[in-house]
Amino acid sequence: MTMFNLRVLSKNFSKITVNKNIRLYSAYEKFNAYFGHKSFQKNPVKLLVAAVPVTALGAGYYFYGTKKENDELLNEYDIRNVEYQLLESKPNVPIARTVNKSKDDLNLNLTLFQYPTCPFCCKVRAFLDYYGIPYEVVEVNPVFRQQTSWTTYKKVPILLAKVKDGYQQLNDSSMIVSALKTYLFNQNISLEEIVNYYPMIEFKEKEGKVKSDVLNKYFLMFQDNVPKDKTTEVVKEEKKWREWADNELVHTLSPNVYRTTEEALQAFKWFSEVGEWDKLFSAWERFVIVYVGAFAMWLISKNLKKRHNLKDDVRESLYDSCKKWMKILSMKNTQFLGGSTPNLGDLAVYGVLSSIEGCIAFNDLINNTNIGKWYYPVKEAVNNHKDVNKTKQTFSRSNFCYGQDFKKKTIA
Repeated sequence: MTMFNLRVLSKNFSKITVNKNIRLYSAYEKFNAYFGHKSFQKNPVKLLVAAVPVTALGAGYYFYGTKKENDELLNEYDIRNVEYQLLESKPNVPIARTVNKSKDDLNLNLTLFQYPTCPFCCKVRAFLDYYGIPYEVVEVNPVFRQQTSWTTYKKVPILLAKVKDGYQQLNDSSMIVSALKTYLFNQNISLEEIVNYYPMIEFKEKEGKVKSDVLNKYFLMFQDNVPKDKTTEVVKEEKKWREWADNELVHTLSPNVYRTTEEALQAFKWFSEVGEWDKLFSAWERFVIVYVGAFAMWLISKNLKKRHNLKDDVRESLYDSCKKWMKILSMKNTQFLGGSTPNLGDLAVYGVLSSIEGCIAFNDLINNTNIGKWYYPVKEAVNNHKDVNKTKQTFSRSNFCYGQDFKKKTIA
C-alpha cells in the first residue's frame, strides 16, 4: 500500500474534529513504528488503525486525496464508518444492581450492559470501580440477548452515558476506558465530542464476514495539557500492555476455562452464581445457558486453541503469559506496572484475569505461578476505589506527543 493510499484512508475514516491544540499521545510513534510493516500490506484495516491516529495530531498535518481515489479505496476494502447511537431515552430493561452508590460527580448516569464474567466487561468494571465511578448493571442473557435488542451493536460491553441530548452509547471495552479516562482528565470537553475521537468502522474479511473495530481505542486524548507524571516511556508502556491484554492474554482464557466438559460446566455454574442468574432469568433460561452454553464453549475452545497457537497443554500457555507479565514487573522492580499504584495497563490485565476467578483454571494459575502477589493487591485497590478522589488531574502545558517534537519532525 502506497503512502498516498495511507493518506486517503486517514482522511476518510478519522472523522475527528482536528484542532491545533489537540495532543494525542503516541500517534507519531505508532505511525513510525508500524507504517511499512509487511503485515499491513496483507491487512488494510491494521494499516488503517495505525494510520488514523496521525490525523489527530493537530499540528496541521492533514492528509488529502481526490474524491475519485477515495471512492476507489472505499470500494477496494469495503470499509465504512459506523455512527455511535445517541438514544433519546434509556432502554426499559431490568437493572440488576447499582455499583459504587455515591454521589455521581461526573453526572453521567452510567449503565453497563454486560456478561458478568466476560473479560472485556470485567476490564470496564475494574476501571469504574478503581475510580469509584457509580454505574448501573444490566445482565445480558448470553443466549437470547433480549436486553440489547434496542441496539444494532451485538457485542458486550456496552456503556450508556447521560449526555445533554439523551444517552450516548459507547462500544468496545478499550474505547470505553480511553474515552472515560480522557473525560476524567478534562471535563471541559463533552463526552459526545470525545466519542468522535474514536471512530467505529465495519469491514469485510476475505471470507466475507463482517467485523467491526474502533480506531484510536488505546489512545488518551488531551487538549494542550499533559499530566505531570506522564513521560514518553510511561505512556508507551501503559498502552503496550493494554494491547497485550486484549491481543494475547485474553486468548489463553477460554481454552483453559473450558478445557474439559467438567471444567466448562463448573465454570458456567459459577457464572450463574456470581451473576445471580436465578434472580434474573427463568429456570429454563438458566438451564439452556448453563448446559448448552457449557457444551458449546467446550467445542469452541478447541478451535480457539488452534487459532491462537496455544500449547498442547493449554495451562502452559496461560502460565507463560502470566510469567511474562510478572517478569516485566520484576525488571521494573515495582509492585505495579504503574509503579506504586495501578495504571491502565494493570487494570486491563487484572480485569481480564478476574473474569476467570472462581474457575478451576484460575486456582491452577495461582498455585503454579507467582501472579497472586500482584493480582490480589490490584484487586484490593479496585475494591477499595483506590483512585476515587483522582477525578481531577494536575496538568502541565506541553507540545508533548510520545516524546516527539512536531516542530522538528514532519510527515512526508
